[in-house]
Amino acid sequence: MSYCDSCVVRNRAICAALDDDEIQALNGIGRRKMLQAGDPLIWEGDDSMLVANVIDGILKLTNSTEDGREQIVGVVYPADFIGRPFGAKSNHSVTALTDAKVCLFARSDFDRFAAEHPSLEHKLLKRTLDELDRTRSWMLLLARKSAEEKVATFLLDMSKRLVDATCEAPQDGPLDEFELPFSRQQIGDILGVTIETVSRQMTRMKRDGILDLPTRRTVKIVDRAALEMIAG
Repeated sequence: MSYCDSCVVRNRAICAALDDDEIQALNGIGRRKMLQAGDPLIWEGDDSMLVANVIDGILKLTNSTEDGREQIVGVVYPADFIGRPFGAKSNHSVTALTDAKVCLFARSDFDRFAAEHPSLEHKLLKRTLDELDRTRSWMLLLARKSAEEKVATFLLDMSKRLVDATCEAPQDGPLDEFELPFSRQQIGDILGVTIETVSRQMTRMKRDGILDLPTRRTVKIVDRAALEMIAG
């Protein structure tokens, strides 16, 4: 059995556009890599040598400021694609937030394969446009929304994008209960607010019956309509 035959995200990843023979050919140029939380995969500014499909776990995309601070600029989930195909340099560092598993390709091999398979190139283009839409929405969140709106929007986004990697098909709808892959400090860094603000807003939503917070990382959405109203 090949890696691709047993892949739990095959039906959701970019390779879903390929037929069985093409899948086997792609399998021949890829390899599995296990990452522990905190392990780096790609470094900002390095030559673009690797691309990957995320099979399990969650990874963060970061940029460094001139004074050495780290800014989280994106998060990738199972079935997401990471790396810069057809590019010379990596624009972000990629680091595992949780233990993760990726299907790794040398960028040169992947570029050559994609050029020979238009259906894969089309899937890559669609993923790129989807990511552009998410980036524009994120710009609105950071620039215009209040702290309460930011936290509500963030939690709704998590409920939609966190996928149970043991399932071979997408969830029927967003999750009502999930484990946050971030600390509250990291959430604050992503949203441009303090850790105290994140905690205060989540506690207020719990008090209002919108959320339940069984543990520090577990979030249960009790009233999704109310949370969507806060998010605007």
